[in-house]
Amino acid sequence: MIVAGFGFRGSATPESLRDALDQAAGELAVAALCAPDDKVESECLLTLAQALSLPVRPVAAAAVTETATATQSPEVLKRRGTGSVAEATALAGAGHGSRLLSKRCISADRQATCAIAEGTAK
Repeated sequence: MIVAGFGFRGSATPESLRDALDQAAGELAVAALCAPDDKVESECLLTLAQALSLPVRPVAAAAVTETATATQSPEVLKRRGTGSVAEATALAGAGHGSRLLSKRCISADRQATCAIAEGTAK
């Protein structure tokens, strides 16, 4: 399954997430949207999921901090314990043996990031 992992600020809009998703996914067919469990009820994410008719999968904070990422943002590492929330949620959300198909992409307004991963999750 191919999933999109998101990291975003509280001020992000559905358009912020969509911009980051479009950059990261390109022509890939994404089957689910993933975000840290404390963000899955965010209006911007739920609005995007509804518009795309895709499920939202929560990723536990422990899984985010335990997942190695290609990108290493010092600021994100300090706040969230991982180098990239988008990459960590994509990898954890895609399941066992997952691999990044796209490193994190940043929305034009810099409010959201998105990465794409493929794994065995169903």
